Amino acid sequence: MKRRQQGILTGMPFMAHVSSRSFIDDTGRRVYLAKAPSRIISLAPSVTEMLFAIGAGTQVVGVTQFCDYPSEATLKSKVGYANPNLESLVALQPDLIVAPQEFLKHDLIGKLDQLKVPVFILSAKTVEDVLSHIQTLGRMLDRSTEATALGMDLRQQITRVKTRMQGAMPVRVLYVLNSEPLITVGPGSFIDQLIGFAGGSNIAAKSATAYPRLSMEVVLQENPEILLFPVGKAEGISESEQQAWRKWTTLTAVKQNNLRQISADLMNRPGPRIGQALELLADLLHPSSGASSSERR
Repeated sequence: MKRRQQGILTGMPFMAHVSSRSFIDDTGRRVYLAKAPSRIISLAPSVTEMLFAIGAGTQVVGVTQFCDYPSEATLKSKVGYANPNLESLVALQPDLIVAPQEFLKHDLIGKLDQLKVPVFILSAKTVEDVLSHIQTLGRMLDRSTEATALGMDLRQQITRVKTRMQGAMPVRVLYVLNSEPLITVGPGSFIDQLIGFAGGSNIAAKSATAYPRLSMEVVLQENPEILLFPVGKAEGISESEQQAWRKWTTLTAVKQNNLRQISADLMNRPGPRIGQALELLADLLHPSSGASSSERR
């Protein structure tokens, strides 16, 4: 691959004269971009959505097979997901690869570093992280105006929901990220934060990890009022798995038939649609507090 003017200084002493175009990712890696990248590979649906949302869709040359929003993203070259092939990545001649932390495979990153392909890694643990990532990508791509406008829209959506939920009695929620084994969301995950913003009380709030496994003993003890199942084409809880929860007849959620579904694409992707996810979540948890049409965009 032809060496480009843009380069990466990961692991190298920082040079003062490049400070205005250097960026630090969520793993502490410092990336220097001499100019805004024109050929970007996204290795996460959430990243793809952020790039398109700030108007950089035409600069995206490669995505994962799960990048299906907006529809234009499906027309981009596919580069795999968890284990992208080095040759496939390099063949697209990217001048920036943006990846989730799950991509953190040191051998592959090391090879990309050798080829002077900048890799920027994102890890969203909070809603504020998502907003920060949008701003950072905006600066990297000289699209700060678009990123700021998007961030303001998201903050307004979040504020509307939080205002709407003031005084609402929190509803005990179990978010079923995976049924067998039972995996949910805990403190340190942006979904846990969304549940709180939407007037929910996460029954896994005492967990020590962001994505803990729960025993049924804990679930029965915490007795959720709502079982929330993410559903979608690429990921989510199947209908049969949802119905299997009905055997736990002592759960308040089962007694009251409060088995609810929500789009996995909206809830599980830390991208520009988290505002939409939050509004839907608030509707599910507190349907009687429904927002008026004028409150929605």
